[in-house]
Amino acid sequence: VNSCGTVNNFLMTGPKAFLTYASSVQMGAQRGIRECKHQFAWEKWNCPESTLKLSTLNSLRIATRETSFVHAISAAGVMYTLTKNCSLGDFESCGCDDSRIGQTGGRGWIWGGCSDNIEFGEKISRQFVDALEDGHDARAAVNLHNNEAGRLAVIATMRRACKCHGVSGSCSIQTCWMQLADFREVGSYLRMKHQHARKLEMDKKPMRAGNSADSRRAIAHAFRSISKAELVYLEDSPNYCIKNLSLGLQGTEGRECLKGIRNVSQRERRSCRRLCYECGLRVVKRRTEVVSSCNCKFHWCCTVKCEKCTQVVTKYYCAGKDGSGKRHNKTKRKPVTRRQ
Repeated sequence: VNSCGTVNNFLMTGPKAFLTYASSVQMGAQRGIRECKHQFAWEKWNCPESTLKLSTLNSLRIATRETSFVHAISAAGVMYTLTKNCSLGDFESCGCDDSRIGQTGGRGWIWGGCSDNIEFGEKISRQFVDALEDGHDARAAVNLHNNEAGRLAVIATMRRACKCHGVSGSCSIQTCWMQLADFREVGSYLRMKHQHARKLEMDKKPMRAGNSADSRRAIAHAFRSISKAELVYLEDSPNYCIKNLSLGLQGTEGRECLKGIRNVSQRERRSCRRLCYECGLRVVKRRTEVVSSCNCKFHWCCTVKCEKCTQVVTKYYCAGKDGSGKRHNKTKRKPVTRRQ
């Protein structure tokens, strides 16, 4: 992301401005990667490093349901971080969006405060992230579409915040502004879009003929009924249970799953079934020692001293079948004795 070669069409006026934005772009991309790993932590596909190379110069040339999420969350992360940094005053060239200050917003409230400058974040994100896509084929169109869907997710999750004004806190009128939601909301929003992603049905005849004009028309035709906010993909996902080094997939054998833990989500509770049993693997239990800091005390002035505590914890992992050859979901029935 921070390579000058990937942003050679970035319209800025000097290296200082470029480097300022490039730093935020890099942080935004990392934000997107962290969110991707959180959203898919207990899934067969868990956002591995091999799928995080957005540039078409790298190995990410498949366009599956999962890579659609990678493009969307990365573009969203870049836009989010640029917008946040702009509102915080990190850039000389922008600040809060004050275009509507003083205007009536609705009954009992007017626009005021410091709205996050979403237009700035969207513009710079598009110039940086979309510059990575230099192709003109269906894959490039799909990737650019998913980039835009990610940016729209940031806009869709924005919230209106308000402050009361009036005698003795009567709140007779409010001033309101638009602010970014927590990025976790953006990630959850895009996760829902991932679940309902649409496969793009392409007419392959014009593509095979090699006529660029016909190819562009075929791509435009395929997108005619697709909303800009939807995620799209071209190829069906591979079997993520199985190790496939050519695709950078490690399979699910050896993955940790959760068992017997309260206060976790339904998907986390079913992680052993999804990662192990559905992949033809069994669950093995391992007891391990975990060393952590404990009994911490503050000493004047000004240090904190802690003891080291050892705790034995039980963890569960997916493992290959044992030698019996029996499947996990077949239980041995007790023999039934009939009375004569």
